[in-house]
Amino acid sequence: MKNRVFSAKAASAPYVVWSVLFVIAPLVFVAYYAFTGSDGGFTLVNISKFFSAYFDTFIRSLWYGVLSTIICLIIAYPFAYWLAHSGASVQRTCVMLVMLPMWMNFLIRTYAWMNILQDTGIINAALSKLGFDTVHMINTGGAVIFGMVYNFLPYMILPLYSIMTKIDPSMLDAASDLGCSKLQSIIKVVLPQSVPGIVSGITMVFVPSVSTFYISQKLGGGSFDLIGDVIERQFTLSYNYNLGAALSLVLMVLILVSMFFMRRFSDADSDGEVLM
Repeated sequence: MKNRVFSAKAASAPYVVWSVLFVIAPLVFVAYYAFTGSDGGFTLVNISKFFSAYFDTFIRSLWYGVLSTIICLIIAYPFAYWLAHSGASVQRTCVMLVMLPMWMNFLIRTYAWMNILQDTGIINAALSKLGFDTVHMINTGGAVIFGMVYNFLPYMILPLYSIMTKIDPSMLDAASDLGCSKLQSIIKVVLPQSVPGIVSGITMVFVPSVSTFYISQKLGGGSFDLIGDVIERQFTLSYNYNLGAALSLVLMVLILVSMFFMRRFSDADSDGEVLM
């Protein structure tokens, strides 16, 4: 028994060391800088600035994050359902196509859409040849949201697809035998059982959407500041590590609170009860 306990502790030691060095230690440093000033003394000024100077920016970040998450869910859910009920070869091909953009660097993907959405880009060039006026798309809030949806959509599709492939097809057949239409079967059988995938997808899209900064800079032209932009400037331009750490800490706490409530909602529906 003692040998097994020792072996278990020895096996988990690398993970404990990794967590301490790359998770706990950075968080300790962030907390330290957030509650100290340039002189090293304790202060709450940095935290208060989040609510006094940057709260409107945070609300914009939250709004854009919510919109992009909802759009991703609307697009991903029917696609994941169709994919889960397709043939094996179609599933392999589509999953590869969904993951293919993720193999490319995030910055390159964003730069590519800058060129596509420009007033002289591919879309407007095609519109002008068809006799339409130029549509201004770049440097708008819509372009920022579009960039979020494009970059984070796979993180919504994959969890939904994964959970839907585990739903027993016989349950859909039973619902059909009991008189449910295809739409009713989806609402009463598939939807309740796919709640864990929905929550996972929302978490994986919402968190990076709220904290992103590069998309808003390149597709928004710097006119639509998000909280990630403010944090990035504190570390790279202003060198105000204390304020940057405070903004990061408050943002992290708010995100963790949101994730906590979403997980509670997921746990409440984890049994996947069928509504018949």
